[in-house]
Amino acid sequence: MTQALPPLLDDDQAAFICGGVSISAAACRGGGLPSMARATGCRVAADKRSITILLSATASAGLIDDVRRNGAIAVVFSLPADHRTLQFKGSDARVVPLEPGDELLAARYVDAFAGGLEPLGYPTPVIRCVLACPADDLTAISFTPSAAFLQTPGPDAGNALRSGA
Repeated sequence: MTQALPPLLDDDQAAFICGGVSISAAACRGGGLPSMARATGCRVAADKRSITILLSATASAGLIDDVRRNGAIAVVFSLPADHRTLQFKGSDARVVPLEPGDELLAARYVDAFAGGLEPLGYPTPVIRCVLACPADDLTAISFTPSAAFLQTPGPDAGNALRSGA
């Protein structure tokens, strides 16, 4: 019997990526042409085996198309105040239906992210404008992390993520 691998995320890492961090997602189409989109929230499955990011379908159209073509995705979560950064990659990304509460989750994310940037001198109205996403434009992409990396600038950047990092 094959035993399932443990999840790549621990409780602290899950809380970090679901907090007021910058969330950037990237995918790639044929020929190596990249696409990128900013997410407006994140949720982690209770078993820590999947990550779902929330995005504007309109602003993320290229990334969504690429995910539908090949399922490959990389998502970076970074806290602007100290540059702590975690990266997760997956090969089974797919567009999934929104869950009840996702609109509220996105609104809370925008509040938390804007609140974290305000002390750094970024005007809250500008951040809200950048992350604006009407409820009827909100979509979700879910994936199973198959690789995870610590990307905080410093000597450990690029190292594989381990629980507690």
